[in-house]
Amino acid sequence: MGFVSQVVKDSETYARNRADMLALVDQLRALEARPVGLSEERRERMEARGQITPRDRLARLLDPGLPFLQLHSLAGYMVDTSNPEKSVPGASIIVGIGFIAGVRCMIVVDDSGIKAGAMVEMSGAAFLSAQEIALKQKLPFVHLVESAGANLMEYRVEFWANGGKLFRNLARLSAAGIPNLAVLHGPSTAGGAYMPGLADYVVGVKKNGMAALAGAALVHAATGEVANDRELGGSEMHAQTSGLVEYLAEDDAHGVEMAREVIAAIDWNKTLPPRPQRAFAAPRYDIEDIAGLVPTDYRQPYDVREVVARIVDGSEFRDFKPRYGVSSVCLQAAINGIAVGIIGNNGPIDPAGATKAAQFIQLCGQSDTPLIFLNNTTGYMVGTAYEQAGMIKHGAKMIQAVTSVDVPRITLYIGASFGAGNYGMSGYAYEPDFLFAWPNATTGVMGGEQAAGTMAMVARAGAKRKGEEIDEDRLAKQSALIAAHFDRQAGAFHTSGRCLDHGVIDPRDTRRVLGFCLETVREARARRVKPGSYGVARF
Repeated sequence: MGFVSQVVKDSETYARNRADMLALVDQLRALEARPVGLSEERRERMEARGQITPRDRLARLLDPGLPFLQLHSLAGYMVDTSNPEKSVPGASIIVGIGFIAGVRCMIVVDDSGIKAGAMVEMSGAAFLSAQEIALKQKLPFVHLVESAGANLMEYRVEFWANGGKLFRNLARLSAAGIPNLAVLHGPSTAGGAYMPGLADYVVGVKKNGMAALAGAALVHAATGEVANDRELGGSEMHAQTSGLVEYLAEDDAHGVEMAREVIAAIDWNKTLPPRPQRAFAAPRYDIEDIAGLVPTDYRQPYDVREVVARIVDGSEFRDFKPRYGVSSVCLQAAINGIAVGIIGNNGPIDPAGATKAAQFIQLCGQSDTPLIFLNNTTGYMVGTAYEQAGMIKHGAKMIQAVTSVDVPRITLYIGASFGAGNYGMSGYAYEPDFLFAWPNATTGVMGGEQAAGTMAMVARAGAKRKGEEIDEDRLAKQSALIAAHFDRQAGAFHTSGRCLDHGVIDPRDTRRVLGFCLETVREARARRVKPGSYGVARF
């Protein structure tokens, strides 16, 4: 007999959960709309220069009707300013995986409608993440370039030092046999000139495309030479004189079309085996239910199987050792016909749960089955009984298993993900293939309440040791500050702003996102590439 849901849709709890979750989804959509609106304000100015907007470029690049998975849409949120009403997410770039001429590609678009596309603090982190995914998943890397470069008013030496990784990764992609292409829509100066310089293919747009190690102003300041930007680095010069540009486009739209033609000509899918025709049934339970069955407060329990029943084929799964380590749920199921192992939490992880999960991870490794981790745990159990039962060694073997298993791993933060429980559940530091968060997710070393309680006990013990009376008012204020300090950093919007995941998603999109990611990792495993000793250089 299959799983039977216990969710009561006409209950007050369901209605309250749904209202709370949808309010967070509305907040997510409002944040994602900020950079779109800000960039759109420059449409008239761009059109006056004969250009189309960054999002119009992206729309023309993508195959119509096929999915596009945006990544890092909240990058930079609450990093550019501490004012949540003024912060603009997106880090001045648009990142995602989509199809170009039938080829699944990693795409980065400089959002030149915002501060002329100048890179801000988290732009590099989002860009590096995109490159790393492209390298791991064998995705052609396409960059639509128009950037004023780094914001010199916010210069910090570590930005420059880490910026070199962007160029290193372009060389690594090329050497790995993964093509990368740049379309030079506008300026790309200083270090940014190496974006087209290290691309395998460059399309340059006439009149607006420009790449130079130093623009005319810097050349004059450094050498006294009075130079012209077009002679220094215009697309026409690079196509005719320097050899940096392979294909010269008449305008933005033509440049995007040429990029599509280049990707099509590479015939990137030629080494892929035929896509298997898999018959599968949609879930019996409606994924819309997730918004009502999952409380936004992680302290309120629910059965993670209720979530699984709404994202897997036919709402069918096999429960692995259901009576052992009951708070750790290990399930065998399928999504879009692809077999998966799913590990979820119904509370903290105890020694038996860690043992079960470690074995299940190893079994999935043995059968080459992708793993999905649904994080909702406050961590590994603590206390004398659990320490004596070997919590450290059992938690450690779960961490060892998740570190070493050689199968694709997709992680979702769907509630709490605290302490070393985050590590055992394939959190950020364990570099899962994809990592997304729901807007209610909370992550960190521990909750603010626990951190405040811990420090209060330390303060009381210290006062007792010194024979002093504790100042309760001062302690209460300190506890409130500590709790706020931890909780302020724990929310999904805050952590996603720091690129500690690949994006925040609407819980109701979970099956769609998981299906897209599973197809991406399946293609990567099946694809043959031809690496070289070096990246492709220009001669």
